Amino acid sequence: MRDVFVKTLEKLCQSDSDIFLLTGDLGFKLFDSFREKYPDRFLNMGIAETNMIGVAAGLSFSGKKVYCYSMIPFLIMRCFEHIRIDVCYHNLDVRLVGVGGGLVYGLEGVTHHAIEDVAIMRSLPNMTVVAPGDPYEVSECINVSVGHKGPMFIRLGRTGEPQVHRSVPDFKIGKGIVVFNKGNDICLLASGTMLYKTKITSELLLKKGFGVTLVSLHTIKPLDEVLIKDCAKKHRSIFSVEEHSIVGGLGSAVGEVLSEIRYGGLFKRIGLPNEFSHYVGRTEYLHQKYGLTPQKMANNIIKLIKGPSNTPL
Repeated sequence: MRDVFVKTLEKLCQSDSDIFLLTGDLGFKLFDSFREKYPDRFLNMGIAETNMIGVAAGLSFSGKKVYCYSMIPFLIMRCFEHIRIDVCYHNLDVRLVGVGGGLVYGLEGVTHHAIEDVAIMRSLPNMTVVAPGDPYEVSECINVSVGHKGPMFIRLGRTGEPQVHRSVPDFKIGKGIVVFNKGNDICLLASGTMLYKTKITSELLLKKGFGVTLVSLHTIKPLDEVLIKDCAKKHRSIFSVEEHSIVGGLGSAVGEVLSEIRYGGLFKRIGLPNEFSHYVGRTEYLHQKYGLTPQKMANNIIKLIKGPSNTPL
């Protein structure tokens, strides 16, 4: 995802001289080409992320379109007050591009995990929150972000994520994408790094005879309430899937909509528990521990729908 972000931004710079890229002492090899082509529009702010946000605000006040890049914990949690006052209060065109969503940096431990960031950012007035689900969505998100007015948090994984969409989707901020609709038993609403695994989960459920609809809810704020309400009318069960705490993220946002319309079906949030991980390891290892593998998710969904006596996959 991060490679696609940089390549897309570099192409956009050819026709837009107002684009600036700031980094908090990260991504040196990643940004080599960008820095060589646009040295006057690339700034390494060092390990001083809060200062980076202040500089970004100043550049935006000068009419620039600023992208700030760093690992999510250092970009979001460390800089919260500056994002809130310098950027959101003034409704500036600053894009916060965070890498390492969820447990992507599992080997680095809790300091590098990003499980609260969506909850923090969606609470801020004027802030748009987007978690693209595959490289196509990342590319389209960056293309759209240049013309977007106001602050935006773009939540990425790392690199090497597989494609989910067969072709470039119709990507619009605030509008979910129906990846496929193969029945009305279960609707899976996924965001960010979990989209691909949710697709595999969908395929497992289809093999077990369930009708499944898969939706990419890449924009968590503003949420596509129209699409969610439509899914509620047509599906007996709805599950949100995210690599984020179940508190305050996609699941909470969807649950708010469903509760207000008094949805009568089964709704369940699938994500990370509201706790710090005491496990250290690669992402796949941590996903196994927290039940975020396709097989475990499918088994849990079946148990919730049919009861614990159902035979696992």
